[in-house]
Amino acid sequence: MIEIRTHGRGGQGAVIASEILADAFFREDKFVQAFPAFGVERRGAPVMSFTRISDSEIRERCQIYEPDHLIVLDPILIETVNVTSGLKEGGWIIINTNRSMEESELTRKFKVAAIDANTIAIKYGLGSRATPIVNTAILGAFAGATKLVSLDAVLTAIGEFVPAKKENNRKATEEAYNSVITIE
Repeated sequence: MIEIRTHGRGGQGAVIASEILADAFFREDKFVQAFPAFGVERRGAPVMSFTRISDSEIRERCQIYEPDHLIVLDPILIETVNVTSGLKEGGWIIINTNRSMEESELTRKFKVAAIDANTIAIKYGLGSRATPIVNTAILGAFAGATKLVSLDAVLTAIGEFVPAKKENNRKATEEAYNSVITIE
């Protein structure tokens, strides 16, 4: 089983990202599960969502405490929340950042993929300049870095889950897929 934990802030699309990712893996004949963890948080508050992928039926129904991989939609969360808690050594961390991750402490224990999803989202008019919606771009980076799911499956899932600007979301996903920077 592959377990992925997504960290973001309310309004960035972390929950939809998990659902799109699960749908993409489902299209590749996997068993999947996706669900959020949040309470009465407001827009901008930290949220988590979870995705499980397996070749067989998934019976677990709890949060993911020891993920294989992480997706981080807001890089400030790395400094304010222990997002790497429980992450398995050698797991991927896909980070939305415009900073170089070459010298990051994270690269000592984990594989890191960086993408400036904010700039990509703004370029395609996803959200606003102040609060870009980065979920589809970060999923392109996830697919490009990990090679666990195909770009085609992610693009098809976006068509099902994204309520507006479907073509712009697909373009953002493709751009991130092709420009993600990996450090292994």
